[in-house]
Amino acid sequence: MTRRHHHGESRAHPAARRVRLRTPTSTGTRTRTRPPTPFALAVPALLAIAFLLMPLLGILARTEWAELGSHLSSEGVTEAVKLSLLVSFCALGLSLLLGVPLAWLLARVSFPGKALVRSLVLLPMVLPPTVGGVALLLGFGRRGLLGPWLEETFGIVLPFHTSGAVVAATFVAMPFLVISLEGTLAGLRPAYEETAASLGAGPLRVFCTVTLPLVAPGLAAGAALTWARALGEFGATITFAGNLPGATQTLPLQVYLLLQEQPEAATSVSLLLLAIAMAVLVGLRGRWAGTGRSPATPTPLVDEIAPPPGTPGPDGTTGISTTGVSTAGGTISPTSSSPTGAAGPTGTDVPSGPGGVGGSWPLHARVTGFTELTLDAEPGTTVAVVGPNGAGKTTLLRALLGLTPRAHAELLLGETPVGSLPSHRRGVAWVPQDGALFPHLTALANTAYGLRAQGVRRTEARRQAQAWLTRLGVGHLAHRRPGQLSGGQAGRVALARALAGRPRLLLLDEPLAALDQTTRAQVRHTLRGHLAGFGGVCLLVTHDPVEAVSLADRVLVLEGGRAVQDAPPTEVTRHPRSPWVARMLGRNALAGTAATDGTLALDGVGSLVVADPVAEGTAVLAVIAPEAVALHRERPHGSPRNVWPGTVREITAVGSRLRVLVTSDNGPDLVAEITTEAAAELGLADGAEVFTSVKATEITLVER
Repeated sequence: MTRRHHHGESRAHPAARRVRLRTPTSTGTRTRTRPPTPFALAVPALLAIAFLLMPLLGILARTEWAELGSHLSSEGVTEAVKLSLLVSFCALGLSLLLGVPLAWLLARVSFPGKALVRSLVLLPMVLPPTVGGVALLLGFGRRGLLGPWLEETFGIVLPFHTSGAVVAATFVAMPFLVISLEGTLAGLRPAYEETAASLGAGPLRVFCTVTLPLVAPGLAAGAALTWARALGEFGATITFAGNLPGATQTLPLQVYLLLQEQPEAATSVSLLLLAIAMAVLVGLRGRWAGTGRSPATPTPLVDEIAPPPGTPGPDGTTGISTTGVSTAGGTISPTSSSPTGAAGPTGTDVPSGPGGVGGSWPLHARVTGFTELTLDAEPGTTVAVVGPNGAGKTTLLRALLGLTPRAHAELLLGETPVGSLPSHRRGVAWVPQDGALFPHLTALANTAYGLRAQGVRRTEARRQAQAWLTRLGVGHLAHRRPGQLSGGQAGRVALARALAGRPRLLLLDEPLAALDQTTRAQVRHTLRGHLAGFGGVCLLVTHDPVEAVSLADRVLVLEGGRAVQDAPPTEVTRHPRSPWVARMLGRNALAGTAATDGTLALDGVGSLVVADPVAEGTAVLAVIAPEAVALHRERPHGSPRNVWPGTVREITAVGSRLRVLVTSDNGPDLVAEITTEAAAELGLADGAEVFTSVKATEITLVER
């Protein structure tokens, strides 16, 4: 039975009590309730802890602390310590030399027998150490499979030699490094390495400058465990290398001998090994088990639209500028200068990158596979690639980069065929959606990365990188790491990094998607200025019609991996050939087929009377502006020839007007745009019964 306290809480039976935890929140603390621990699980868990703790307590209790110094400083122990350190560090070096490539192979390459190779890696961890020693003896011993050849060819004899102890320690310890590093490599986002390749870095450079630094925590954890395991190796060593003082008698073997003659000294040496093992585990802080706390990620700073006073940057415009707008006839450059010609971003001469200095690089691409199209573009052209999810937009970009097996691109940049070249030699720069800035490098080092990969000297690369960052308004953030940048700042750094390498082809995958509206307008204005002077071709994947219209000379519409429309933005806006594009532009799009009576039979339900019928059987798209859809509470009479009953399902505000979604069982679903006053007069609300009407003259037909 529960009794209420005066403060409103209940006192339950102790067995039913719940643990209450106070966790910090943005406003203070909050109470979180956890279910009680079942008694049947708590008791065995405590027994397990006691079972594991008892041997350690035994060592601590039996250690003669007064004699600890003399035991550890004896000649035999000192010699064993030196030998153990030599063997363990040599085993660690050999494990790094062999284990790092093996971990990369298992994490990144698919090949027949991969499961078998992984089993071989794990085998020494589950194999009894003495059995491992016997196996090593039969493989590398003087009468083993490889031993005679090693002795005759190189004069190497591993058994009963220090090198044999190193081999035995490596055999049992290297799996810890491989397993730890493989898991870290498998969890690493490939976008970092792919972006580095697009900046001109070869595979080995990418591995050394991007992959290894990013997996350093996993590598360090694996290396520490490998060293600790090699330091404590006993069974395989004594079986394969023997127990020779000064040659193979390591600390664990010394403990074994002391236990027979001087148990107190054996306890002291055991305490030393225990302390080393505990120090390694505490240093790892649970990383091996996957429960360690990663370093705190710096909180992103508030986006700084304008740099500090005195720092050159964009002009601070926050709206959509009318300058620099692409038209069918060409591009009107903005008033700000752009880094074109032989001058770098600050007006100084710079070495040639993949795109050259002042280069002109027309594009011809024929893409086959999931995405199939032929694309031709003149230098300085920006092509916006739009389409629904799964249309093949990202596949197109990755095919041009040579990063996907789903599609292949025959790519010609200028007069140079690059479709058969690896990614780092194509001169194609890629800015992924999140920028993929290398988290271990500063903004300046990120921007200079492509220049360094092309062979530009460090000082010159950093000078040019600083100039590009300054041009894009983030020069004052050059020494910050990506975790200290806001979304808008990181986007500008990623763009500066791509432009600094002077690529022949620039691929932007929704570079402004993560930005707020104010920052997006600012970055769009800056981007427009630089694209206006770009000597190559830029492909911009976007879902934002404002970006497509304001930045692009052409709009390429993809659906199902095929090009539905490729035309100037004004043409796509007036006559969209894709229902998705029409809806993206805020219009109603109804697919249908021309009927014999001049009407349009809709693919869904109903028909449509049009003012200008097309030939019978023609597949068309009927485009209706939301402002052309009228709403009535009663069936209208008069001029409207297309009237359907429906139900209001959603009302959303767009500026000072309202958009009303009306669904119908007897006709198409339509979106109408009306004023707030009209909505009040009609008494519109979710679920209200209304009639929609569209005049035949307000319908635009586009052949599909």
